[in-house]
Amino acid sequence: MNTETNNRYADKDLAEFKAILQEKIKKAEHDLELIKSAYMNDFDNGTDDTSPTFKAFEEGSATMSKEANSALAIRQEKFIRDLKNAIIRIENKTYGVCRVTGKLINKERLKLVPHATLSIEAKNMQ
Repeated sequence: MNTETNNRYADKDLAEFKAILQEKIKKAEHDLELIKSAYMNDFDNGTDDTSPTFKAFEEGSATMSKEANSALAIRQEKFIRDLKNAIIRIENKTYGVCRVTGKLINKERLKLVPHATLSIEAKNMQ
């Protein structure tokens, strides 16, 4: 059975992808909260009562940890934005169409990377 209608996915398929995206958004937002709470905990775990040498190592480690958490949070926020943009494309009925080739992105690819905007063909051209 052909699931395309005028080079787009059928509404049934779009509804299936929307459910996948909504679940991923929910999990991603939960993960972002965990990252943010870990970042906030970094501020609470001081080394005021330890020796000066250990404190210097600990502060360097804490700085690295804060930078890593910050980078992780930024990546996670971008991921959530990409997922939400995919939902907008579903509502516009443009979801699953490669922005380079104009062809439908393989359904299996979309199940693995539901926010994809490029087909494998276009991705390989980069």
